[in-house]
Amino acid sequence: MKKLLFTLAFASISALSFSQSCCELVFASNDGNMGVFASDKAFIASHLAPIVYKHTSEVGGKMIEIATPDGKKANAYFVKSTKKSDKWLFVYQEWWGLNDHIKRQADVFYKDLGGNVNVLALDMYDGKLATDASEAGKYMQGVVEARLENIVQGGLQFAGKKAKVANVGWCFGGGWSLKSAIIGGKQTVGSVMYYGMPVKDVEKLKTLNTDVLGLFATEQWISKAVIEEFAANMKTAGKTLNYKIFEADHAFANPSNPKYDEAKAKEAYGMAIEYLKKKLL
Repeated sequence: MKKLLFTLAFASISALSFSQSCCELVFASNDGNMGVFASDKAFIASHLAPIVYKHTSEVGGKMIEIATPDGKKANAYFVKSTKKSDKWLFVYQEWWGLNDHIKRQADVFYKDLGGNVNVLALDMYDGKLATDASEAGKYMQGVVEARLENIVQGGLQFAGKKAKVANVGWCFGGGWSLKSAIIGGKQTVGSVMYYGMPVKDVEKLKTLNTDVLGLFATEQWISKAVIEEFAANMKTAGKTLNYKIFEADHAFANPSNPKYDEAKAKEAYGMAIEYLKKKLL
C-alpha cells in the first residue's frame, strides 16, 4: 500500500493512465505545498540554472535581521520608503532563495511604486541559496512550514500593527504570497501570485481580506485544472481571483531564467504593478 501511494504521488506525467496530472493529485492532498515537486525529475529539469547576476542597490536597499515569534532571527532585504509610510510590499523568493535577482526585482517594485512603499523581501531559507535545480529542490523540500509562518509573522511584526501589506512572489514564493495574505488577516490589502501553488482549503480562503491576482503559465504542474479548481474554491469562499494563464513556460517572468519570455513577462508585470498601485497608492 505504501509503495502504491508513493507511486501515485510521484510518478511522472507520462506514466499516468488517467486524466488527473501528478500535480493535481498532489494538489488534492498537499495544501499549497510545492515541496512535493522536489522529487519530480521533470519539474527539476524544467528549471535551468539561473544566469549569474551581482546586485548593487540603487535605491538604498540593504540586508537586515528581524525577530521572529519563535525566538529566532530572520533575514530580509529591506528598502525603506522615502517618507514615513504604513504601506508595505512583502516580496517572496523563487525556490532558489533570496538571491540577487529577487533583490533587484524588489528594487524595481520600489521604484515603480514611487518610493512611497516599504519593500521587504523575506528570506524563507534562512540564508541558504541554490545555484542548481537539484540543490533548490532539496531546500524547498526541506523547509518547515512552522518556521516559514514564523518568518512571515516576523515580517508583520517588523512592519507594525498599522501596516497595510500587499504580497508578491514567484513559484515557491507565489504560493507564499497567498499564504502570507492569509496570515496577515485584516492587515492584508493584496496578493499577486506568479505561478505558485494555491491553497486549497476553502475555510482558510474565507479568511482572506483581499482579492488575488494570479499570473500563471501553461505547465503540467500548476495546471489549468489546478487553477480552475482554485478559482472555484475562491468563489465558494466568497473571494475574487482574477487570473491569466500565459502561453509560456513555468518561471517565464524570471529574467535570470534562460527561458525568460520578455514580452510575456512585461505583460504580466504590467498587470502586477497596476494591481499593486491600486492597493498601495
